[in-house]
Amino acid sequence: MANTLTQKLFAAHRETGSLTPGEEIALHIGQTLTQDATGTLVMLELEAIGLDRVKTERSVQYVDHNLVQQDYKNADDHLFLRSACERFGVTYSRPGNGVSHPLHMQYFGIPGESLLGSDSHTCAGGALGMLAMGAGGLEVAMAMTGQPYHLLMPKTLGVYLHGSLPPWVSAKDVILEMLRRRGVHGGVGYAIEYRGPGVASLDVWDRHVIANMGAELGATATVFPSDHRTREFLERQGRGKDWLQLAADNGAVYDEEESIDLDTLVPLIAKPSSPGNVVPVEEVAGEPIYQAYIGSSANPGYRDYAVAAAIVNGEQIPGDVSFDINPSTRGILMDITNSGSLAQLVSAGARVHQAGCNGCIGMGQAPASGKNSLRTTPRNFPGRSGTREDAVWLCSPETATVSALHGVITDPREFGATSPTITPPAEPFRTRKLFAEPTADSGHRNVELVKGPNIHSLPGIEPVPDEFECEILLVMGDNVSTDEILPAGTNVLPFRSNIPKIAEFAFSRVDDTYFQRANVLKQKDLRHAVVAGENYGQGSSREHAALAPAYLGLSVVLVRSFARIHQQNLVNFGVLPLLLTDQPAPDIQRGGKLKLSGVHQALDQNNGVPIVSLNGKPLQVEMPLTERERSHLRAGGVINWLRQVT
Repeated sequence: MANTLTQKLFAAHRETGSLTPGEEIALHIGQTLTQDATGTLVMLELEAIGLDRVKTERSVQYVDHNLVQQDYKNADDHLFLRSACERFGVTYSRPGNGVSHPLHMQYFGIPGESLLGSDSHTCAGGALGMLAMGAGGLEVAMAMTGQPYHLLMPKTLGVYLHGSLPPWVSAKDVILEMLRRRGVHGGVGYAIEYRGPGVASLDVWDRHVIANMGAELGATATVFPSDHRTREFLERQGRGKDWLQLAADNGAVYDEEESIDLDTLVPLIAKPSSPGNVVPVEEVAGEPIYQAYIGSSANPGYRDYAVAAAIVNGEQIPGDVSFDINPSTRGILMDITNSGSLAQLVSAGARVHQAGCNGCIGMGQAPASGKNSLRTTPRNFPGRSGTREDAVWLCSPETATVSALHGVITDPREFGATSPTITPPAEPFRTRKLFAEPTADSGHRNVELVKGPNIHSLPGIEPVPDEFECEILLVMGDNVSTDEILPAGTNVLPFRSNIPKIAEFAFSRVDDTYFQRANVLKQKDLRHAVVAGENYGQGSSREHAALAPAYLGLSVVLVRSFARIHQQNLVNFGVLPLLLTDQPAPDIQRGGKLKLSGVHQALDQNNGVPIVSLNGKPLQVEMPLTERERSHLRAGGVINWLRQVT
């Protein structure tokens, strides 16, 4: 039987379960990736579990999000993470090395290997032919202890590429075309596999751009073949021995198929405030801009900076435009320095920042209120930039740079008939000295964890009772993101290892009275619920968006559909995820009372559902959970469950 590459990868790492879409499968995880915004909780979870040393082939902790050291909090967490890496046997990437995803691809990614990361954009590893997926931190912690990763087997969407990209069109336009067609939940339940003759026209950095933003489609994973372009990339990184040829079989059958003629693509842009709000650049040309931002995990390669430098060479950015250069890695910064591209950017008026996530996650480079910011980042959810009333547009480096020169959104094809031709460095900067490898003594409990005053142990969570009533504190619409549930940014993420404090920011972008109202109920030992529409919890994998509300007494989330990672995070921390199936939808208002009964019996039975009423009237709900997830919820979350079974 002919198999897709996706099927081959899942089969290669399967421990138990079925390759049938929709059924649960358990995967062996060879590599893990954590970053500092989520990794602090992962390390605290490993401490709570009592791990000696990680069981994976390679686990790497990156410090790339919380780089702004405006006080002791981030600096203390960096020391904690380094000590935890030594304690548990994890490779440590220090501040300033750069963003986790391109670094991992350069130094550690291996075609055919499995990678689980506590960052939703871990799917970028699919650019190398890896089975790479984002997950909640607790799922990653479990994988680091040697436990398999459980998920529902996705369908496979085969995307056939043919032709090659025309001038002024680049890889960002390919993924924006996918988002234009399918929207932000058009990939939910799918692994997206790119194939066809057009794939060979894309180098590994191009593929990284596309694979990275598979997360914006809601996809479980993105898969590219490992071919001669993959081998060329690994050889330039000094890792040619890691190359393995991987491809789908001839005649492989996909659950669904798309076709993209690369020759016909035009420059595209996602309007505020959703990655799925995509239109051709020419439709919005002339809109004034305040900022143009080059970089992030979504456009991290050498060409993304070099093409911007070639465009502005000899030109000057207008004084009322902030032209921000955000190097993705220390190595890329060295490469654009050695090639002269950095000098071209600086002389044109660019502002250069340290290598890391920075403005993408709201850590600096925030735009002015209500002013247009063109960014090569993967997301433009409301307020994510750090400015509450932001207007962020997502586009390619070509579109961002040409627009910066003109001071208005400009179709880059107006800049000339041909776009700059970029040749990557034959010997890109690389050194393993950037990483601190664990020593032979790692994995001993006598290695002290360095905990500053802002680092708190995980709070305990009580299991939901068999019968209870809870007040509805929030009613929201579709596509609520984790940035809206628990924001990032310089004021929030420094408290990532202090759940009682970070909980004060929960839902603050939706309703800034939520914390006070939830806390009043918490003090009375009362529970509460929130209600929303489709695709609840899209975006970041940060489990704080589940844990912080759970700490405040959130016990039920009632929605039309969930984003994959956030639903799992809710289960992991003891929150009931319920699907509302009533048609037509009942009128649900803030302040309404949900009553649940028969919860324990429902959790003890496969396909069991509690009895739910709203203000005394019955509601039709579903609780689509596996037997394993039900046992976790019955215990009050995964950590409680682990303590019971070990």
